Amino acid sequence: MPIIGLLFFWPAGTFDYWQAWLWMAILFLPLMGMFIYLIKRDPALLERRVRTGEQRPEQRRIIAVSALFLILIFILPGFDKRFGWSSVPIWLVILADILVLAGFLLNFLVIRVNSYASRVVEVEQGQQVIASGPYALVRHPMYLSIILILFATPLALGSFWGIIPSIAYIPLLAARAKNEEELLVNDLQGYREYMQKTRYRLFPGIW
Repeated sequence: MPIIGLLFFWPAGTFDYWQAWLWMAILFLPLMGMFIYLIKRDPALLERRVRTGEQRPEQRRIIAVSALFLILIFILPGFDKRFGWSSVPIWLVILADILVLAGFLLNFLVIRVNSYASRVVEVEQGQQVIASGPYALVRHPMYLSIILILFATPLALGSFWGIIPSIAYIPLLAARAKNEEELLVNDLQGYREYMQKTRYRLFPGIW
């Protein structure tokens, strides 16, 4: 949280940035709720969610490029605030915050039904295909939740310009999902059949 605050307030040059304070409150409450849930109900998944050390070279390259866009998504709104590039109406800021919260809710629904939702791309012994809940709509609902959060975040922070790196981030997640499926098709029993049943990777009715 302090690092995120630095990314917001340092570019803005002020702590008088109510949009950033509201966004961090929305971030803090769901994260604390998910942390408590995982500690009590699924500590093994908590370990998977904090795991680092991606093994696949393609995934490491995607993550490295994604990090640059993530930084831009978080710092551009602060500069926008400082220099007054955008004028996002309050109603749109609030709507974007609701979308951010919806993204966290989708994220929580994913971890409730999939105890193997690791942070790194891998297939563990005993892992099974999950086809219920959000996985009945798209094959990568965790990535969809991230897209929803990151697309709405610049607007929630009062910036139109911050949407540019958010849009650019979407193809990177799409590439990560496509590369991940190469592993799942080969190593996770039943995944090929699941792909035939749930046709869309990220966006229902689109792709």
